[in-house]
Amino acid sequence: MQNDQESLIINEVQLLLAEKRTSLATLRTGIAVLILPLSVMSLLIATSRYYDVVHVIPLIVPVITICAALTLLGSYLIIRAIIRLRHHDQHILSLKRKHSEIAEFME
Repeated sequence: MQNDQESLIINEVQLLLAEKRTSLATLRTGIAVLILPLSVMSLLIATSRYYDVVHVIPLIVPVITICAALTLLGSYLIIRAIIRLRHHDQHILSLKRKHSEIAEFME
């Protein structure tokens, strides 16, 4: 009976760690999505002396709109991943406190 309970707790921690890895992947994706608009805007600013903004307004407005949307999406992914990471860490910590005999294996 004790072995079954220990294996169940270890499996639960493994599941939480898998969820944590997924949150870290989401964080990495959010950072990549957030960097893309910054790169596009820096390219537009760096090449701004080669074009007149008034003549390319129909092209710049959609680009800026897409950059704003990507910035929002990247921010959302980062914030959600951080919240989920903290939740998983708290849940693992509560399992460590609740089951002290297995806590030495969960460092």
